[in-house]
Amino acid sequence: MGLGDKVGNKAEDLKGKAKEAAGKVTKNERLETEGRADQVSADVKQAGEKAKDAFRH
Repeated sequence: MGLGDKVGNKAEDLKGKAKEAAGKVTKNERLETEGRADQVSADVKQAGEKAKDAFRH
């Protein structure tokens, strides 16, 4: 996977953190949950990237 994928994953993680924070401030549980889900998705993708990189080297 390329640098663009890694940057995209990091952007998704940051978006998730922002959503979660906004959900906490506004007491919007749905937005908070969506933010956590975005972060988990990004973490899973990043773990996959690391695994692929480990097998290449």
